[in-house]
Amino acid sequence: MVGRTTRRDRFAVSDTKLAERLGTRPPKGVGDLGIPYALVHDLLLRRCAMEGRTNVSSLSGALALGPSLVDKMVQEMREKKEIEVLGMVGRDYVIALTDLGQRRARDRMELCSYAGAAPVSLSEYRRIVGLQQQSVYVNRDVLREAFSDLVLDDRLLDELGPALNANGALFLYGPPGTGKTSIAERVVRISPDLVLVPHAVEVDGQIVIVFDPTVHVAADAQPDNLDPRWILCHRPRVIVGGELTSSMLDLSHDSTTGVYLAPLQMKANNGVMVIDDFGRQVFTPDELLNRWIVPLDRRVDYLSLNYGVSFEVPFDVKVILSTNLDPSDLGDEAFFRRIQSKVYVGAISDESFDWILARVAHADGISCDADSSAYLREVCRSRGGDLRPYLPIAVCKLVLAVATYEGIPPSLDRSTVDRVLRLYFTESNSRGDGPGESATTLLGSFDGADRDVSPAEITTF
Repeated sequence: MVGRTTRRDRFAVSDTKLAERLGTRPPKGVGDLGIPYALVHDLLLRRCAMEGRTNVSSLSGALALGPSLVDKMVQEMREKKEIEVLGMVGRDYVIALTDLGQRRARDRMELCSYAGAAPVSLSEYRRIVGLQQQSVYVNRDVLREAFSDLVLDDRLLDELGPALNANGALFLYGPPGTGKTSIAERVVRISPDLVLVPHAVEVDGQIVIVFDPTVHVAADAQPDNLDPRWILCHRPRVIVGGELTSSMLDLSHDSTTGVYLAPLQMKANNGVMVIDDFGRQVFTPDELLNRWIVPLDRRVDYLSLNYGVSFEVPFDVKVILSTNLDPSDLGDEAFFRRIQSKVYVGAISDESFDWILARVAHADGISCDADSSAYLREVCRSRGGDLRPYLPIAVCKLVLAVATYEGIPPSLDRSTVDRVLRLYFTESNSRGDGPGESATTLLGSFDGADRDVSPAEITTF
């Protein structure tokens, strides 16, 4: 699907030797984990305290550590009188903490209660992210396939292609409802390969949680002989809108568990981060750009623990900014100089409008002819100004509502067009009484008039 690539072939879905290629085979001993022994010891203590009576297999699964490694740790902790063996089930020890072990576990729980998957080292995280950097080279055919469920003309594809091949952020702008968000959401399709994402990363003895099931989609089958602290996932895609705050771009400390949560851009590493409704956040565009001047330039980010220790992480993220605001209201020349790729996404053509209408009408069981489509375009232009891809979808939903109310088969004719557009467009309270004097605007409460076209709404038929 993807044009030229230098790294993608190495990480194909069918690659059963991924662990060997990346050097992420299961560690044989604690010294091979790359993290402090004390951290692993504390994880085992806390996990045993949480489970009570447990066994090596259960500890191995919960901590994402190999059974033989956990078994060695259990034997060492048994010698320290922290663990006692209660018996065996098959070849597996049934164990529990001694009184000494319980006291030490309580002490550790006061500092940190996390007892999940063991982290990887920060240096190992940097290495793997670097090996998985996106190397995207697309052409028109690749984009046509990636955006096959959207209506995009070749002119727009020919602007998107070079913008995606270029490094740096992509700025999508244009009026509401023209497909900007739908385009941004599908950019990750041009990189269909899989990447490794760690459960967590260790920094200065602290644990930073990276894997987020709301962002990372694990592959159905995980490679054999892979360090279980890593998960093979589809390239991540983070999408945020007006709810984005500056704090979401920095580490957050969970005082309940004592661990840190990775910021959004760290979760998006080796993938795409879409900032929708750019300019409508509580912080200004300038503040965002100032926060990301170094990451966008040098592909590294700097984060800080809550006691002042700073560290460097990779910033291998394709940032896409999408807005329906006037670019001049978002920043000055210096602002846009740092965002080199800017693509305008405007109204659609008559042919694209008719294409969407025909397919949505067919999917909804609405009869529609060419005359009705032409009349709908004429009225939409006279009242809304231009043609946008969400209009056929909105109209068909209202046609169904009218048909249900009347108890008749859904049909789109001239009279129905007039009726549904009276529902869809608003009239100004100060309108005149004479013909042609009414002021109309798009009604923004219908599923959000600013929304982009959903692929399911134009392809399910």
